Amino acid sequence: MTRWENYLLSAEHIVHAYDGALPLHHFLKTFFRERPKMGSRDRRWVSQLVYAFYRLGHLWKAGMPVPERILLGQFLCATQEDELLAFFRPEWNEKAGLPVTEKLALVSRNGQPPTMEGIFPFVSELSEGIAPQEFVPSFFTQPRLFIRVRKNKQDAIAALLQQTGVAFEWQAPDVLSLPNGTKTETIIPQRDWYEVQDASSRQTGRLFQPGPGQRWWDCCAASGGKSLLLLDQEPGVQLTVSDIRPSILHNLQQRFAAAGIHRYESRVLDLAQPVPPSIFGRQLFDGIILDAPCSGSGTWGRTPENLYFFRQEQIAVFQALQRRIAANVIPLLKPGGTLIYITCSVFRQENEAVVQHLCESTGLQRQAGGIIPGYMHGADTMFANVLVKP
Repeated sequence: MTRWENYLLSAEHIVHAYDGALPLHHFLKTFFRERPKMGSRDRRWVSQLVYAFYRLGHLWKAGMPVPERILLGQFLCATQEDELLAFFRPEWNEKAGLPVTEKLALVSRNGQPPTMEGIFPFVSELSEGIAPQEFVPSFFTQPRLFIRVRKNKQDAIAALLQQTGVAFEWQAPDVLSLPNGTKTETIIPQRDWYEVQDASSRQTGRLFQPGPGQRWWDCCAASGGKSLLLLDQEPGVQLTVSDIRPSILHNLQQRFAAAGIHRYESRVLDLAQPVPPSIFGRQLFDGIILDAPCSGSGTWGRTPENLYFFRQEQIAVFQALQRRIAANVIPLLKPGGTLIYITCSVFRQENEAVVQHLCESTGLQRQAGGIIPGYMHGADTMFANVLVKP
């Protein structure tokens, strides 16, 4: 058996064994750890084939055998000819460098060409401003790695990248676009010079506009990317961070320490429940960042397994949670204060519909924001709105 056949067989084994319960990259780590004879090249090829399978989304999910689906995904994801395609599908390999849309036009099953809805069955659920004919094909392209430069270190970081031969582009004056997998921690040893942060996530910060001495609450803070963005804009902010997960707040503390941030309050809170009066007393906030739990559909280019396993009825579950959390934090907003509502979802029900509900049910007034499409330049797609309390 050739190594290409072994790679395809291993990828097929993984697809049959994987159920989506864990992030795919965690599952792959366990799989390879149990097979120490597989070298780095073997692991790289097998991982690539598995991800190619899931990048097809729901396309011919039920009727196409797994090995065929893996090879189709590899063809659509390829940017140039490769040895594996040359072995299994030489007729495809010759066309591997074509744009994705042209390659999609070359394939069919039982006489039926692929459709955008076949790959992404939730097209009708997309938020306004997302173009399906551009968004859906983006799943076949590996997203980029983005870093946000801090402390005006643009020239110093660019020099380090040039010395190591890493190709980069400036996505914004303080945002660098790098090939995915770039080992930034070894190239840029000064950890407080930058933060790994998606370009679209960085754009949400344009809506913050904090003032010195103001009290802000990042209420679903996760690892603290939005909080760091806020503090870099206005170091004089009095910051409170919270999350339901103590472990993720521990990660936030480590990240803040590496960035040189030490003045903030941290709380473990389940905001699906009303906030106990004893937590904040009579204190209110000038600004609340609600980076709400969501489907994460705007990031599925990085985690295509989530597209494969996602069910449409899950959208309503996330929407209900978002409404509940927002209803519990809005009473802690000062009159005239701002709620920054953020998701990394592409679904209207999680985005515009939630904002409309909050305006109708609480009297908040929508001020600015909308979809932040990232799929044209290898970034996530996000949604952010500023809502003001009268």
